[in-house]
Amino acid sequence: MTAITQAPPRHAAGRSRRDPFAATPLTKIALGFTLILSIFPIYWMIIIASRTNSDAVDIPPPLLPGGNLGENVRRVLNTEDAHFLTGLLNSLVVTSTVTVSVVIISTFAGFAFARLRFRGRSLLLGSILLTMMVPLQQMGIVPLYQLMVSLGWVGTLKAVILPYLLNGFGVFMMTQYTDQAVPEELVEAARVDGATTMRIWWNVILPAVRPGMAVLALQTFMLNWNEFMWPMIVLTPENPTVQVSISFLTAAHTTDYVLIFTGTALSVLPLIVVFIAFGRQIVGGLMEGAVKA
Repeated sequence: MTAITQAPPRHAAGRSRRDPFAATPLTKIALGFTLILSIFPIYWMIIIASRTNSDAVDIPPPLLPGGNLGENVRRVLNTEDAHFLTGLLNSLVVTSTVTVSVVIISTFAGFAFARLRFRGRSLLLGSILLTMMVPLQQMGIVPLYQLMVSLGWVGTLKAVILPYLLNGFGVFMMTQYTDQAVPEELVEAARVDGATTMRIWWNVILPAVRPGMAVLALQTFMLNWNEFMWPMIVLTPENPTVQVSISFLTAAHTTDYVLIFTGTALSVLPLIVVFIAFGRQIVGGLMEGAVKA
């Protein structure tokens, strides 16, 4: 009998099958160029923070760090009008409190809107979406300031914490994430087993939406850390946040570029630490949302 030979696959005979998601050399070059553009401002900030004012205006500019970083940090911390260390500690307290509040309340609200059935749910969710379309902060500064005056909170950290304990974007984001990450059948099965609503939130919802919480926490931390206008209005120069402290570094008759860049570098450090600590969960949450979408 004649042996029957099977023809090799078409892609094995000549050309190999190409992965449609493989990065091309042009893609790698573009990503590398984007990475350089993203990192260079931080690198340049560190260079100026470690040099003198004469080096900052040199042409061509210096491209390597100098040896004055420690002295410049001491100058920033010892600037009397800036109260930089107080501003740094105040920003840590305010931003951490607001971030924890926004993440917890948004997770509760997202669970309620996505998996609970109650009267007026659509109306309440629509009202929250409406707050995202209207610049309430800019429109409500005057009445909000009058409220802080009547409460006697002007000049205190409570005035910059209370208005930011909840935001509509966090509620909307966690509602969408909960709707995608937690099947309705899983919640119903937990109810059949006798679990209460609070137990469902703790044992079922939280483990599933943890990546989304990490993304929301980073966004909230960054936005509130960089907040400038409202703290500038409601706080005193002796009790500022870090962004207000940096603005006081520029209040002299001559611009001290080294002082400004050093203060900015110090203010960026907590953001870098937060991203390094939670970077894996943040990237995982973004990728999981992209796959589900």
